[in-house]
Amino acid sequence: MDDFHILAFETSSSLCSVALLSQAAGRMRLRVAQHEGRQEHAERILPLAQQLLADAGLSRADLSAVAFGQGPGGFTGLRVACGVAQGLAVALDIPVLPVDSLCALAFQQAGADASGVHLVLQDARMNEIYAAAYQCVEGEWTTLQAPALIARSDATAWVADQSAAWAMRAGSGWAAHGDALDVFPGLAGELRALGAEVAASGDERVCAHASTVARMAARAWQQGRTLDAALAAPAYVRDKVAYTTVERAGGLGGNPQADAARWSVHDMGMTDLDEVAAIERQVQSFPWTRQNFADGLAAGYRGWVVRRLGALLGFALVMDAPDMAHLLVIGVRPDSQRQGVGAELLRYCAAHCHQAGLPALTLEVRPSNIRAVAFYQQHGFRQLGLRRGYYPAAHGAREDAWIMTLTFQEIPA
Repeated sequence: MDDFHILAFETSSSLCSVALLSQAAGRMRLRVAQHEGRQEHAERILPLAQQLLADAGLSRADLSAVAFGQGPGGFTGLRVACGVAQGLAVALDIPVLPVDSLCALAFQQAGADASGVHLVLQDARMNEIYAAAYQCVEGEWTTLQAPALIARSDATAWVADQSAAWAMRAGSGWAAHGDALDVFPGLAGELRALGAEVAASGDERVCAHASTVARMAARAWQQGRTLDAALAAPAYVRDKVAYTTVERAGGLGGNPQADAARWSVHDMGMTDLDEVAAIERQVQSFPWTRQNFADGLAAGYRGWVVRRLGALLGFALVMDAPDMAHLLVIGVRPDSQRQGVGAELLRYCAAHCHQAGLPALTLEVRPSNIRAVAFYQQHGFRQLGLRRGYYPAAHGAREDAWIMTLTFQEIPA
């Protein structure tokens, strides 16, 4: 994967941008083209791409992968970038590289030498904001808060609740970016009062660009983090695109706001895996890799994730056997433990067993993991067996595993 040609699309805003990033013989070349006009993305995107390929003396068959800004952003724009990327990738039998548009904006605004925690607040219209937070360490961007939709009236309180943890991660202050800082009067000042570094945007256009998507996609390409074209999908944050005048007058926006303290449970998908793997690394001495999770989903295993305001708090992955389900892995973000997230995941695992007609749920656990053993016992699991030398341990040693099983009649109310 030393040499590559990656074509990238970004249409989450009114700017339709295309970039071609090529690396050959150790030299990298970036070409860009763009057009302003929200209603013209579908018309302009392919001619812009063809222009870049022609300028580079390349054909579509020379492409290694296609990248696209996944969103959030304008509903139609997201579909254009994803659809074109997916269509090209299928036709050429090459992978796609989805890139979080808000993370691209953070990278773009923070610069190549960025470090620390970066909050992105982007205008979502209807007096709402797309919000996300990321941490950059030695060029690697990690999602702390997945893109979520919040009301402008809730933004400062939400940031106040989260910013102490961001400051601890950054070791100092944290930075805020995005056009919401200009669109909503007073927001920038409120964030500065909470300790944020807020840079003035000036005349700079604050939106993600395909050139940044291409650079982030190239890193993913070099690390082997590609996606089958059939699995490409936009990252929609709004659950309802159009609201009537009466609904808006009643206070409804694109995604009616639930209590920020509540969470929701979703089926685990490929787009969750970066966050899932990040939590797994935090809570396990010998963690599963992102590829392990991807292989599990590809094999048909069932998984669930718990999110609050878009942020992933925990996950579980289950494999069905003929006589029972096997809880392969479960994890909860350290700052969200002892809040009921793990118990909620177990309830979903148990409900899956009921629906699949399986009489029990089983798992392995290290007996040295006293907290985990106590957690499982509290929720009705009993030790029914032992696997000797099952787990790797420090200094090349091995540790036994307890086999713990929950049968349906033992499920607590």
